[in-house]
Amino acid sequence: MAATQITAKDVAELRARTGAGMMDCKKALEEAGGDLDAAIDLLRKRGIAKADKRADRAASEGQIVTWTSPDGSVAAMIELNCETDFVGRNDEFVALSKEMAAHVGQDAAVDGLVTVGADGAYLATPWSADKSRTVGDVVKAASAKTGEKVELRRVARFASKGTVGSYLHFNGKAAVIAEITGGSGEVAKQLGKHVAEHVAAGVPSVAVAVDKDGVPAEFIERERAIFVAQAVESGKPEAIAQKMTEGRIAKLYSEITLLGQPWVRDDKQTIGELVKASAKEAGEPLAVKRFVRFKMGES
Repeated sequence: MAATQITAKDVAELRARTGAGMMDCKKALEEAGGDLDAAIDLLRKRGIAKADKRADRAASEGQIVTWTSPDGSVAAMIELNCETDFVGRNDEFVALSKEMAAHVGQDAAVDGLVTVGADGAYLATPWSADKSRTVGDVVKAASAKTGEKVELRRVARFASKGTVGSYLHFNGKAAVIAEITGGSGEVAKQLGKHVAEHVAAGVPSVAVAVDKDGVPAEFIERERAIFVAQAVESGKPEAIAQKMTEGRIAKLYSEITLLGQPWVRDDKQTIGELVKASAKEAGEPLAVKRFVRFKMGES
C-alpha cells in the first residue's frame, strides 16, 4: 500500500491548530496516516500540543445577527456568510442579515440550532415577508446582487416560558443566545444577558455544556485517554497515571461546563454561584437551560 501523501497545507493546518513545530506535525501526520484529528491526539499525548485550538475552522466573512422579541421570551440568531469583508459590511447585506434573523425569530418551527449550509432543508422555508419566495431564493438573490457566494450557514432559536438572553459582539463576528428558566422578571433577564456575554467571551474556554450531564461521553473519554498517555509518557506507572487522570478530569469539568466556570466579570464567583444568587434575589428557581454560541468561521 502506498504511503499517505502529507502536503505542506496539511502540516500548516496542524501547526495552526496545535502550535507544534513543523517536523513534529509532519511526523504526527505520517504516523496518523494523514488523519488530522488523530495527529492532534498524538501530539497532545506526547505533551507537544496542549489542545486543539479550534476544529473545523472556515475562512468566511459576513454577519452574525441576533433578534429578540419585545417580551424577551424568544430570541434568534443567524450566521449569513459572504466572501469578503467589504460585502459583509455593506449596508444592504447588514440589512438582509437583520431581516433573516427576524424571519427565524418568528419561525416557530425552529427550536435550537439548525445547520443550513448550501443544501440545507431550511432553505425551502417560505420567506416571511413574501410567501411566494423561499429563504433559499432570498439567499440566491443576495448572491446575484453582490457577485459573491452568499450562504446562510446556520440559525438558532429559543422560545421560553422564562426568558432568553442574548449578546452580540460589536463587530458582528460573535453572538450567543441563552435560555433562563424559572422566571421572566428583570433579574432573570439580567442573568440571561450576563450568561450570554460570558459564553461569548469564552473564558477560560468556550463552554461545552451547561453542566456535567451535558458533556458528551465521547469527549471525556478522548480527553481521559490523552491524559493517561501524557502521564505514562512522563514516566508515571499506569496505576498512578489513572489516578492522576481522574483529578485532571475533575478540573476539566470545571473549565468546560458553564456553571463551573469563573464569571468573566468577577472571577471570584462561578456562573453557578451567579445563578444561585440571582435566584435568591428574584425569589424564583432560576436556572440556565441551554445556550448556543456562534463565532464567525467556527462550527
